[in-house]
Amino acid sequence: MLEVKNIDVAYGDVQVLWDASFTVKEGEILVLVGANGAGKSTTLKTISSLLPLRSGEIHFLGERLDNLPPHVVIEEGVVQVPEGRRLFPEMTVEENLIMGSLSHSAKPKRRESLDWVYSLFPRLLERRKQPAGTLSGGEQQMVAVGRGLMARPKLLMFDEPSLGLAPLLVEDIFNIVRKIHEEGVTTLLVEQNVNLTLQFCDRAYVMENGRIALTGSGQELLHNDHVRQAYLGI
Repeated sequence: MLEVKNIDVAYGDVQVLWDASFTVKEGEILVLVGANGAGKSTTLKTISSLLPLRSGEIHFLGERLDNLPPHVVIEEGVVQVPEGRRLFPEMTVEENLIMGSLSHSAKPKRRESLDWVYSLFPRLLERRKQPAGTLSGGEQQMVAVGRGLMARPKLLMFDEPSLGLAPLLVEDIFNIVRKIHEEGVTTLLVEQNVNLTLQFCDRAYVMENGRIALTGSGQELLHNDHVRQAYLGI
């Protein structure tokens, strides 16, 4: 479904990604795990065309993606839920959700999409007229995810969805990711919580210093000696 081929990415003169390659298969949960600064978020920004490539290619459903502007990438069905939620705090929950449906393909399905999001997150239906900035951290993350779903994604990318949340809320967020996947949305997840992430994904890639270091199923990597020592403290 998504194919990232040998990409190099830099911020100015500082190269961050080095010859990174991976694939996301339709219908799976794929995760990129690694330490802070490994290049995971940079990878998602590059897929979304927010950062240019130095070299390499990105293909989605057989079409070249890396030469398209960000809004067209969304039209193609690749949508990102950004790190830190990045809501409009003074706008209501529903207004924030509607902001996710501005593309030509999503706008005609706005009402249907709102009903879908509210069925997934009944709490947002209760809070729909409330300013987003007054919600709890977990509720704000629901709005961020709902806004992404409003764009009718074929591939939904999550950038550190558990960041800054209490442990109980982290479990809720992972349940949300699983629920969305069960709705038929292919999922690419970037996450520092290696243990929890590897327990429920289909496949994973480990990023280290801007390079793909390891790949395998979640269970294979959970039992990999390097992963256990470097990321699980075992």
